[in-house]
Amino acid sequence: MPDARRATDRTRAAVLGSPIAHSLSPVLHRAAYAELGLDAWSYDRFEVDEAALAGFLAGLGPQWAGLSLTMPLKRAVIPLLDEVSDTAAAVEAVNTVVLTEDGRRTGDNTDVPGMVAALRERGVETVDSAAVLGAGATASSALAALARICTGEITAYVRSAARAAEMRQWGERLGIEVRTADWADAARALRAPLVIATTPAGTTDALAAEVPERPATLFDVLYEPWPTALAARWSAHGGAVVSGLDLLVHQAVLQVERMTGRSAPLAAMRRAGEGALAAR
Repeated sequence: MPDARRATDRTRAAVLGSPIAHSLSPVLHRAAYAELGLDAWSYDRFEVDEAALAGFLAGLGPQWAGLSLTMPLKRAVIPLLDEVSDTAAAVEAVNTVVLTEDGRRTGDNTDVPGMVAALRERGVETVDSAAVLGAGATASSALAALARICTGEITAYVRSAARAAEMRQWGERLGIEVRTADWADAARALRAPLVIATTPAGTTDALAAEVPERPATLFDVLYEPWPTALAARWSAHGGAVVSGLDLLVHQAVLQVERMTGRSAPLAAMRRAGEGALAAR
């Protein structure tokens, strides 16, 4: 846990990205501040693209404690930082910037431990094999999470030879062996002890009809719309489902803790996120 900062010194945080209007991060972080009694703290959202990022960072004053980053900034920010955590470096993605009192910018990735924490909350501590659906940026974080909890084979189901090569390269960087398979065979993935779906909305809908009678655990990183067709069928068959909101909340918990130095209120943040999604 980082050393707590005095709220009178550093009380500003925000999420940056483009587009950013949809982000639930303000809802989650503000709920944490309210629960913790951090009345002086504020958390905003700013539309910032890659071209504007350096200028935005240069304009931050001493009241800033940290930033959350979403696409397309997670890789673009790395050259602008003084330090990057091992986790963020391994997946070449920073979603959290902590601004220290001496002006240094430290980058971290809370998506990876957030995935692990979300699975652990549902009782998934280790698995002997796993399947990943998709090969985008979130898939690399999924591989990094699996490197911590999977003791056996990891298979990634992808749409092209280029994507397959990328996933195998990520595996090499993370010290794990990643087997790749064609997306046409993705229904086979659903029999794994843990399936992590990292694809955009609608991509896995056709797989819903292929859910086995006794599925194990599905981690679907989407949270809107929810449930996905795959998640709904999975639950109907009695399988355990971890949602994108679970990931969003757990990674935000870690962000709050890094920025404020206080233990974050998981339950209050989840309630706020659920309420915001219901209101949409």
